[in-house]
Amino acid sequence: MSITFNGLGSGLAVADIVDALVNAEQAPAESRLNTTESKLTTDISAVGALKSALEKVQTSMEALGDSDKYQQRSTSGNDDFISISADEDAQPGGYDVKVNNLATEHKILSQAFGADTAVGEGTMTLTSGDNSFDIEVSDTATLSEIRDAINDSSDNDSINATIITDGNGQHLVMSAKNSGAENEIKIEIADTDGNNTDVNGLSRLAFDSAGVQNASEIIAAIDASITIDGSLTVSSSSNEFAGVIDGITITAKKPHDVDDEISDISVTENNNNIQSGLNSFITSYNELLELSNTLGASGEGGAGVMAGDSLLRGVMSKLRSEITESVDLGDGNSLSLSQLGVETDRYGVLTLNTETLDEQIDANVNLVQQFFVGDDDDGFAQSFDELMSFYTDSDGIIQNRIDSKTNQLDDLDDDRLDLASKMESLSSRLYAQYNAMDLLVASLNNTSSYVQAQLENMPGVVRQSN
Repeated sequence: MSITFNGLGSGLAVADIVDALVNAEQAPAESRLNTTESKLTTDISAVGALKSALEKVQTSMEALGDSDKYQQRSTSGNDDFISISADEDAQPGGYDVKVNNLATEHKILSQAFGADTAVGEGTMTLTSGDNSFDIEVSDTATLSEIRDAINDSSDNDSINATIITDGNGQHLVMSAKNSGAENEIKIEIADTDGNNTDVNGLSRLAFDSAGVQNASEIIAAIDASITIDGSLTVSSSSNEFAGVIDGITITAKKPHDVDDEISDISVTENNNNIQSGLNSFITSYNELLELSNTLGASGEGGAGVMAGDSLLRGVMSKLRSEITESVDLGDGNSLSLSQLGVETDRYGVLTLNTETLDEQIDANVNLVQQFFVGDDDDGFAQSFDELMSFYTDSDGIIQNRIDSKTNQLDDLDDDRLDLASKMESLSSRLYAQYNAMDLLVASLNNTSSYVQAQLENMPGVVRQSN
């Protein structure tokens, strides 16, 4: 182990000397590492901010490339009696709608049975709408067992069975799961006694609205009915009327009474997505422009962290070129963002002239949609997305640069460890050298003292008096 205290032989401050020499060697190296780290960190932060701003611009344009958001329909007229919705097939206009009645689910009720009474043996065939299934009933089955067999049947997707008990006993209640006349319940019996329609045995549960009705009808199966504009009456097995008017779905909620005002619905075309999409794009682009001016600034006010950077110049140049591009739409038609009201001032800042945009939409909204969407999702929005993706994708040019700089930062950590190891080695070597020198000086001092003592003790030597 090296001795690190002040030299005993030389009297020199060995530790201070070694520290000074090590620091003189270490300080410039650390300064270079710190400077490199600062530059790398600044660059990563700058290009990361640029990427985020570009992604925001890219996202804002994506909405304008969604064909489903064009030529939507706004509806009014929802009230206590109806609710409405419309798609792009609906033509603008107004209609009066009266709800005559709502659709009902068929419900039938059996006669009363004792809780422990066997109903009868045979086969029940239950039908509602397109669904039909069989239930085998044993000679000991009670009404509750028949209920369970109906509800538990894997083939049953149309009828719910339950039991209501009153003073006369238990009644089997069967309800159609779906409304409308087409879902009316029918129960056919194959009784073991051969008589399938009498009021004995299992045939006591038979029901057919057009035939045997040994069970009672509680609620008839009725289709919903509405009258449009006072002249056209239509029906539906559910309370929903889809496509009765092109592109419009009407859902009946409550019948109109005689004194109720008829529901008034209207449909208007809604192209608000175009203006809102362009406003979003302009806002994000202007934010990108401001960031670009800050990052690339040069002049008396100081230089930006990406001043003269080819990446920044390149992406902004290509972006400016893209947004001024005119798109050929065929048949002699073409459009550009400027023709849609996107205006640029002398500083490159974008604004939207809504009057110009509205004129283009009113003149030919299909052409505006074609400009952004294209014939097969190949319009301006898709072209713009491809340009942005070159820079913003996870394997794009910006992320590659960030990854490269990050790797260089990781290498700096290794360089710092190497530097620390070198400085430790230098410190040990210097201590060894100075300690060796100190021992030599101490040895020389001892020899000098010995010789001096011997000389003083020699005969004839006159000591100098004090």
